[in-house]
Amino acid sequence: MADLNLSFDEMWEKIMACDQTYDGLFYTAVKTTKIYCRPSCRSRKPKKINVEFYHDIEMVEKAGYRACKRCQPEVEQSPNTAIVKAVISFLINHYTQRLVLNDIAENVGISPFYLERLFKQETNETPRAYLERIRIDKAAHLLKNTQLSNLDICYGVGFHSPSNFYRAFRRVKNCSPSEFRNKEGSDENGMGGS
Repeated sequence: MADLNLSFDEMWEKIMACDQTYDGLFYTAVKTTKIYCRPSCRSRKPKKINVEFYHDIEMVEKAGYRACKRCQPEVEQSPNTAIVKAVISFLINHYTQRLVLNDIAENVGISPFYLERLFKQETNETPRAYLERIRIDKAAHLLKNTQLSNLDICYGVGFHSPSNFYRAFRRVKNCSPSEFRNKEGSDENGMGGS
């Protein structure tokens, strides 16, 4: 890989800002710990005098450094992909339960604050918004394919308040649950307008 046209101080600024833009373009190696990181690593920052920069992952490893376990610079994809997948699986498998951020964070083994920030960074949604969308999608499926009442569906998919259910459903589907059921029912019977 060709060297970047960045000075030591410019690269230092990028790691202090945890700038993702430069991930994979250079690596920060810490002499005292013998660990190397991505520029975006959120680990505690080293002293400036203890840092070297490398433009190639092979060169940094040849120099005797090992990959940071937090930012995983040797992994091509985002280091957060496994955590996000674990969170999504947990939400899908437990959507009917009363979940708070602490429950989700405990399940994946990270702090609630870090989980929310990381999840939003990767998915552009908070875990709560994602859970709400899972619940609404399940409710829509039940409205379309069962004769359960709106109230039974509301509680069955994990909402604890009909008003929250109706508000969330309207926000996601742009109609009420009853309007959705009527529209889907008439579309299936060939009566939908187009």
